[in-house]
Amino acid sequence: MSLLLDTHALLWWLAAEPSLSSEAREAIATEPDVFVSAATIWEIAIKAASGKLRVPEQLVNHVDREDFRALPVSLDHAYRAGALPGHHSDPFDRMLVAQAEIERLTVVTRDKRFALYGIPIIDA
Repeated sequence: MSLLLDTHALLWWLAAEPSLSSEAREAIATEPDVFVSAATIWEIAIKAASGKLRVPEQLVNHVDREDFRALPVSLDHAYRAGALPGHHSDPFDRMLVAQAEIERLTVVTRDKRFALYGIPIIDA
């Protein structure tokens, strides 16, 4: 099972935040293929620039040190995200759903709306 980290799951992992569930922590620690979407880094950068979120300096370097794999946004991902049913209005989350569907990934998230799309999730 390959994983895709939702934004909060990534940040909680990097900060060793106790809010991250033990199931998610174990999966991230043991799964060799853990992906971080370019959309997640984009979302974090936007929120950090607006002052809504504090993130570690050199965030991408922190992600690299964890040996997480970068997941670029492809044209297929973009088209699928736009065509998804309207269960979720957040464009970044819709992108993660589309990427999870196409790439057959399990999403680590606390957002219950992801399950409405029928993709596998692990509760963050």
